Amino acid sequence: MKELFEAIASVFGEPVIDTLKILPLLFFAYLLMELLEKKASKKMETVLGKIGRAGPLVGSLLGCVPQCGFSGASANLYAAGIITEGTLIAVFLSTSDEALVLLFSSLSSFDIIGKLVLAKLIIGVLAGFLVDFINKKRKIQKVPVDMCCDCGCEEDEGIFKPALKHTLKVGIFVFIVNLVLFNIASILGEDFIHSILLSGSFFQPFITALVGLVPNCAVSAAITELYCEGALSFGSAVAGLCSGAGVGLAILFKANPVKKENLRIVIWLYAIAVVSGIVLNLLGI
Repeated sequence: MKELFEAIASVFGEPVIDTLKILPLLFFAYLLMELLEKKASKKMETVLGKIGRAGPLVGSLLGCVPQCGFSGASANLYAAGIITEGTLIAVFLSTSDEALVLLFSSLSSFDIIGKLVLAKLIIGVLAGFLVDFINKKRKIQKVPVDMCCDCGCEEDEGIFKPALKHTLKVGIFVFIVNLVLFNIASILGEDFIHSILLSGSFFQPFITALVGLVPNCAVSAAITELYCEGALSFGSAVAGLCSGAGVGLAILFKANPVKKENLRIVIWLYAIAVVSGIVLNLLGI
């Protein structure tokens, strides 16, 4: 029996401890996110709908604010013809709510957080204006859908219950990532993890940007965790977090019936994310 407990502890012990360490701060960060969303979400949507040609700049700035659902709300605004394609892409590129929460809860250096936010902000602004310059504005009258339909948090009153739900959801996902990474590293060595993820390779941003397209907030949590573990370079992490728009892409495909537009936006996101990641890696940032 003692050997069994020791075996279980060797497999689960460190991942459990690492996950428990971040849960209190993770919960606190989500409380702040929920408070912000309850108080400012509608105001942010209103601002975004009235800024016209400055959309990519304002969209990128608002996208940097860590809150659940803003990318989905932006998808609705685009489907309704209220904002431009460039503004939507700027929001998608700058959004990184789960990443910022995890970095904050892990007590990561504020230099890293600032560098990540600044990189995504600049990428979002430049890419947004570029897309609007290339594409003509499109006015498509659609009926928006609920911006937070993926998690059901809009049904909860107050901020504690939604914050707890998000904390448990992301905490479980972080534990799974920690468990897999720890045991692979223990059995096969850390070099094996780095080789799978093409660490140090020119092509790593291609992989992370592709993973980032999965329409789920947990993906950004996984990418951030891999970056914190040293398995991803900063540029590759930025590539994955730029293409990752949370539930935004899922809501876009639901709200906007023009599939060619949706596919074009996905291609834009992936291409911009990959190029940005490669440039950052080449610059050694």
